[in-house]
Amino acid sequence: MLRNLSIKNYALIDTLQVDFENGLNIITGETGAGKSILLGGLSLVLGNRADLSSIKEKEKKCVIEATFNISEYSLQSFFEAEDLDYETTTIIRREILPSGKSRAFINDTPVTLTVLSSLGARLVDIHSQHQTLQLTDNSYQFKIIDAVAGNDEILKSYKKILSSYYKAKKELQKLIDFQQEANKEHDYNTFLLNELKEADLKAGMLEELETTYEKLNNVEEIGEKLVYAAQLLNEEQIGLISNMAELKTTLGKLTPYGKQYELLYNRINSVLIEVDDAAGEIENLRESLDVDPKTLEQVSSRLQQIYALQKKHNVLDIQELLEIQNNLGLRVAKTENLETEIKEAQLKVLDIEKELDVLADNIHKKRKKVIPDLTGYLENVLQTLGMQNAQFEINVNGINSYLANGKDDLQFLFSANKGTSFEELKKVASGGELSRIMLTIKSLLARHTKLPTIMFDEIDTGVSGEVSNKMGDIMKQMSENMQVFTITHLPQVAAKGDVHYKVYKIDDEDKTSTNLVRLNKEERLREIAEMLGGKDISTSALEHAKQLLN
Repeated sequence: MLRNLSIKNYALIDTLQVDFENGLNIITGETGAGKSILLGGLSLVLGNRADLSSIKEKEKKCVIEATFNISEYSLQSFFEAEDLDYETTTIIRREILPSGKSRAFINDTPVTLTVLSSLGARLVDIHSQHQTLQLTDNSYQFKIIDAVAGNDEILKSYKKILSSYYKAKKELQKLIDFQQEANKEHDYNTFLLNELKEADLKAGMLEELETTYEKLNNVEEIGEKLVYAAQLLNEEQIGLISNMAELKTTLGKLTPYGKQYELLYNRINSVLIEVDDAAGEIENLRESLDVDPKTLEQVSSRLQQIYALQKKHNVLDIQELLEIQNNLGLRVAKTENLETEIKEAQLKVLDIEKELDVLADNIHKKRKKVIPDLTGYLENVLQTLGMQNAQFEINVNGINSYLANGKDDLQFLFSANKGTSFEELKKVASGGELSRIMLTIKSLLARHTKLPTIMFDEIDTGVSGEVSNKMGDIMKQMSENMQVFTITHLPQVAAKGDVHYKVYKIDDEDKTSTNLVRLNKEERLREIAEMLGGKDISTSALEHAKQLLN
């Protein structure tokens, strides 16, 4: 419920600070006193868009703040989803700066206008004659019948599964689209994959093949160099081994003359052993050389095959080709398995449809069941509001499409007079009739759901006498379970309030201001008497006002 409203520097309001109570809150005032300004300020703090013209003194900022008790509204999940601090006493603030920029805060946390508006819709329902058009909206009509039918929980389940259904349908379509594209490329991808598989690629094989090719392609030159190297080592007169053997013998004769000669001898001996071993290795290599044109041709062919694949796929090494081969393998395999995946996805969609059908059927049956009680209630209440011949015809027909709230088509038809055909509300109901129908609907919803604070903005315009008295009774009854505000010009309605506020205008020498004051018992009596007979309050008007208040 709305506990407090503070407005500074807005339109004709300098500073306004007012506390509100539960029950039926009445707001009255002369035409032009500023009741619409009060509503405008409240609408701003609930998320309506603002402009610079809203600021009274352009060089100062406009600040509107509202305090709500939200303990019974089950809004914890909303605050959690928006990453806001949840407080049972929640403060909403809206600031409009002289620059025209607007800022919004929920419990001192900055929020976007979208978030503020979303919360505001959960806290206050401002209803004016213009908003009676909501009655003609099909989704609102579903809201009415579902509230009476008690479909809230089953609709939550339906919407949750419907979300899974849309997701499953989307996944199925993605598979179908992918299959269509993949089929175009399948043959080419298969050809590329087989080409890579036939190459029998392995990591490191390119380097091995290139080494083998160089060896086979240069076997004669290698042989010549090895023969020459062997000659340098093994020639009898000038060979390195022969000379080193003679050097070893010479140094061996010096070993008796000192340790240093012995060490030198040992070093030369070690070198001779190493050189001799190298000579044996050279000989082995020379003997193993084999001129093999066939193998050379095979190696050359393999290299050309790999080089061609590298060029084709624009890569530099075997590893990249192997990665391409792996990816092609996955794509080809997926394409070949798509038919199975699509069938599985189709079965999943069908299973979800069965779940949705069961829920939608239950929703449909519950809607059909409450139609007689719903039409009976509306018609009975409207008779007390001066619409003796009002009749409703509500038709709920099943359809094959999955809608956001089931699988039904809803016709909410109305006839105001005897002998007239049933038509859609927007075609046959006048503005005054729509106001009375909306009040009746709101009173019905108050019985079945936890409505937020509701504010009726002159919903009783165009009615008088006993009808206005009955409208006041309905609002009074609603206020037993919720906070109700009504802006009214009718004394019959005003007298039924638990608390009475008056909007008034003050004219100074250089400015006009609007204010709001809570009336005490005596002030309230005079206000209602003035509503009955004008500013010159007569004794009869005062007596009549007392009767209304009693």
